[in-house]
Amino acid sequence: MIESNISWPIGSDSDMDAQFVTSAFQQDQYPPADRPEIAIAGRSNVGKSSLINTLVKRRHLARTSGRPGRTQSINFFLVNGAMYLVDLPGYGYARVPIKVKASWKDMVEAYLNTRPNLKAVVVILDIRRDLSAGDKDLLEWLEHHKVPIILTLTKADKMSKQQARTQAGKIAAACDMYAPLGPVLFSSKTRRGRDELWKHITETAGI
Repeated sequence: MIESNISWPIGSDSDMDAQFVTSAFQQDQYPPADRPEIAIAGRSNVGKSSLINTLVKRRHLARTSGRPGRTQSINFFLVNGAMYLVDLPGYGYARVPIKVKASWKDMVEAYLNTRPNLKAVVVILDIRRDLSAGDKDLLEWLEHHKVPIILTLTKADKMSKQQARTQAGKIAAACDMYAPLGPVLFSSKTRRGRDELWKHITETAGI
């Protein structure tokens, strides 16, 4: 376990220390693998950057954009000096050139295959959408390579509580073989699910 002088889980706004470290396109640009890492993955524009900002209680730590495909590198954020959150490029955006899609795929697979301190991947799905082919491919790849999955359904505030429960149950059933513990319902707007997601992250990271 990496020692940190800040207690976990995260409590008040004042006890969070988070900073951008680097953007990487290849392995020699990664920071040292000396802390546990949790990667964040999902479709383009599903809310990865917003989720990171909500987790660390910062508005603009991870850059957000209404334009899908904005994140084109692997971005590392150091949290409380104890672990990294890693924002991976999104997938599934039709307007991205085929060559760019292929380079993203190679870059992400290289990271997931070789990073020795990777503890889990937070797979983000939009609760309003059914699983896409890209979602299934990612879940199957992670399961095949035995990478732990923390399934998270974003934009839960866009539905009523009953609708969210119903849709979450449907997605959970479809993903049971990959994430048997079930999904975390999350909202960057209301912070719903933030503490639950941190609990999964810190337990998986061993902090």
